[in-house]
Amino acid sequence: MATDVSGGALAQASGISASLLSRIERGLVSPSVDTLDRLAESLRVPVSRLFAEREIRADFCHVPAGCGLVVDPSGAALDYRHELLGHLLSGHILVEPHLVTLLPSAEPFVTSLYPGVKFLYFLSGEVTYRYGSKAVSVRAGDSLLFDANVQHGIEAFQHQPVSYLSVVLAQRD
Repeated sequence: MATDVSGGALAQASGISASLLSRIERGLVSPSVDTLDRLAESLRVPVSRLFAEREIRADFCHVPAGCGLVVDPSGAALDYRHELLGHLLSGHILVEPHLVTLLPSAEPFVTSLYPGVKFLYFLSGEVTYRYGSKAVSVRAGDSLLFDANVQHGIEAFQHQPVSYLSVVLAQRD
């Protein structure tokens, strides 16, 4: 909890030793209800505030143009270049945005299947995209959003080059 009061001043105002306050802050001792009450009163906050979540971690990731990390995702098709555009390290949701560029030697690939949700936004080209028993024609400006737990992928190319933004969202284990 952020405050403008120093540890020494808080210890003095609440009538506890600076040593005890330090041990409480580091989680080495559990304070009594009376000690918690005195600390809260000195801080002019309700006792419940002392039990609030500590700092909430909020990830922020900036990847300058052309500086994404080229990765080789497991199970991905050869000649589908994946450039990781960011990552989040906190929370219970995995978020993986990739810029996918199909190299001239790329072939159709319809065997992707994994838990989570996938969003695709096509930047260039035109393809037939297979999702389970459905096949749709998609081109630059089109998007797809689906449960990735169903077999999916590019079934055929109509116009190349093909590139698209792929964002996978899944629950972390």
